[in-house]
Amino acid sequence: MSALKVGAVYIGTVVGAGFASGQEILQFFGYFGLWGLAGLALATLLFGLLGAKVMLIAQRSGKGSYSRVIDAVGGRRLGPFISMVITFFLFGIFVAMVAGTGAVFEQEFNLPRSLGLAVMAGISAVTVLSGLGRVIDTISGVVPFLIAAVLGVGLYILFSGPLDLSWSAPARATLPCWPLSGLAYVSYNLTLAVPILAPMGTLAGSRTLIKGALWGALGLGVPALVILLTILAGAPEASGYEIPMLAMAGRVAPAVRKAYTLVLVAEVYTTAIGSLYGFVSRLVPGQSPHFKPVTLLVALGAFFAGHLGFSQIVATVYPAIGLAGFVFLAALAFKKI
Repeated sequence: MSALKVGAVYIGTVVGAGFASGQEILQFFGYFGLWGLAGLALATLLFGLLGAKVMLIAQRSGKGSYSRVIDAVGGRRLGPFISMVITFFLFGIFVAMVAGTGAVFEQEFNLPRSLGLAVMAGISAVTVLSGLGRVIDTISGVVPFLIAAVLGVGLYILFSGPLDLSWSAPARATLPCWPLSGLAYVSYNLTLAVPILAPMGTLAGSRTLIKGALWGALGLGVPALVILLTILAGAPEASGYEIPMLAMAGRVAPAVRKAYTLVLVAEVYTTAIGSLYGFVSRLVPGQSPHFKPVTLLVALGAFFAGHLGFSQIVATVYPAIGLAGFVFLAALAFKKI
């Protein structure tokens, strides 16, 4: 596996409905205005350093199981708690991806929200049942289209006229300050990426993994920066949408908005399958005869839970994951390889 593919899988595991829609960037960074840039810089740095560390720990242990990585990082005392947090919130992220698809179907295609929920839950289950190889190939294949769409729409907005980036609304942010928000962003994303990063640690050498982590961090940081600046340029109007980046794409052209919608749904799909695979594989080994029925039951549960609403899930579940994941983040930072 090449460093670019490692980076692409890393990016594809982290980005999803929250990232590509702009809602996630708004919640963690946008409300802080230009101070959000500092939080994003902190997050990008930590993505590179700690992402590489996770894969190197998996490589040195010789095991691709993320539960082994968690045990190695947290030890006997913290390991079970961290594992429980990851397992629980993997389902939460999968539900968010399903809910995000429902929001897109309703907002962009005037189709029933339930149809979008059913489509994403169904195709995610089918992909996961095809095995880890299919999951990794799908994630890495979609990433270039997302990067191109985000940069295309964002740069057009930023260079098409005079900019006013002075907007901020820190009182609306879930977390009280940008440093805590930046740490929480890395915490929840990295914690939930471990189920995919750990198996990759056994598929490449140390130098490739380190380069891949750095490419991944750069590929996350630059598009996130463009999204953040685009939202600030379109605020306060953009902050009122469940999917802010679609509203910005509509300023370019109606056709661009439709194209961005398709890329958004594809990227939601990559995060959905990563989260679903990680959650089910924690409950049932992939070779178990129970893997298929459990996968289908989890997908069905996500369909019903997705009716809670996308923006509500992002505003509550994501920060909660980040705060709970601080235990893992701290243990990982001090873990010696």
